[in-house]
Amino acid sequence: MEKLTKPTGSGRFVTRRAVLGGVGAAGIGMMAGCFGGQESENVPDPMSIDPEQACDNCTMIIGSHPGPAGQSHYDDPTAILDEDRPAQFCSTLCLYTFGFDHESESEPGVSYLTDYSTVDYEVDDSGQRTVISRHLEADTFGDVTELTMIADSDVEGAMGKSIIPFGDADDADQFQSEYGGETYVDDEITQELIMSLMG
Repeated sequence: MEKLTKPTGSGRFVTRRAVLGGVGAAGIGMMAGCFGGQESENVPDPMSIDPEQACDNCTMIIGSHPGPAGQSHYDDPTAILDEDRPAQFCSTLCLYTFGFDHESESEPGVSYLTDYSTVDYEVDDSGQRTVISRHLEADTFGDVTELTMIADSDVEGAMGKSIIPFGDADDADQFQSEYGGETYVDDEITQELIMSLMG
């Protein structure tokens, strides 16, 4: 049974849980005000990718291939790329491969992938492969930590087998029901999974 306390001069009872909950909520709010704002201000926004840009992992020309593209923003990109710009990738697989290969040197502050929930994408099955359209504008990218991804579906990207990202989990479910594959979120994607798709 929960213990009740009655403040002096008040006709209502307040539970100990309510008092502690209020104090905790106020503390979290104060901390968010101190820290949360600064953190979000320092995260760079996604940028449009030049179609002629070479992939920083495999060197393929990004605009010449179908499927999701990506970008990773490092605090000191010159340590990774010898250039002061985000790393840019022709595929989800290249983004993750590059990240795993360089994780001992540096980790990106944020990585973005094409968010197929934000675009009117097309799936083309008229050729030898079934592929999904490419989108390189800044507003078509989503933070990888907020995406639901479908891996190893019947739909391919630049590197063949692909991981197709969606900002809306319902869109991912609909895509999966039509084209198959397995559902993942960012922290479930391992080096072993990437290697299995590239192999």
